[in-house]
Amino acid sequence: MYIIGIAGGTGSGKTTVARKIIESLPQGEVALIPQDSYYIETTGMPMEERRKINYDHPSAFDWELLVRQVRDLKAGRPIEQPTYSYLECNRLEPTLHVEPRKVVLIEGILALAHKELRDLMDLKIFVDADPDERLIRVIERDIVERGRTVQMVVDRYRAVLKPMHLEFIEPTKRYADLIIPQGGENEKAIGIMRTYIQHHLGFNAGGDV
Repeated sequence: MYIIGIAGGTGSGKTTVARKIIESLPQGEVALIPQDSYYIETTGMPMEERRKINYDHPSAFDWELLVRQVRDLKAGRPIEQPTYSYLECNRLEPTLHVEPRKVVLIEGILALAHKELRDLMDLKIFVDADPDERLIRVIERDIVERGRTVQMVVDRYRAVLKPMHLEFIEPTKRYADLIIPQGGENEKAIGIMRTYIQHHLGFNAGGDV
């Protein structure tokens, strides 16, 4: 099993990079572990209190569960991955059954922030992007997917996203084996990364062994 961590700021293009890795490998060979699925459970907490949680702070994540489930996959055991609702600010009751695969992708803003999790990774990637580009992407995403207004997103960026990025996310760049500048649009860097992964796993450029 080959475990890859993909970190980077909100709106940097992590999901795009993860998707391009998945597309470059044989179908069914990749298990995707989104870090967002492992936000702490808030059942019993009023919605007003849930919305006050700083979801860009390391304390917002259930690291124990995430590390345990990645270890289970590495040991060849399937997991029941949590599912999360941004509208409810809480986990949903259904879980997602995930079988061990040849490649496990762990993708999230703080994927490289936790040493126990980091130590399980064979390749650590940091997706970088200019702050203004990230803000534009966050505005476009949050309006469509999370029911927020432009002003809500801008206010949150100033109060939470920017300071948390500088304090917790940006420093994890030093743990990366590979930094992809210009986010998910850097086709040359992504191409080099895909070639390296394919070669390491014994796949050719078409995804075959």
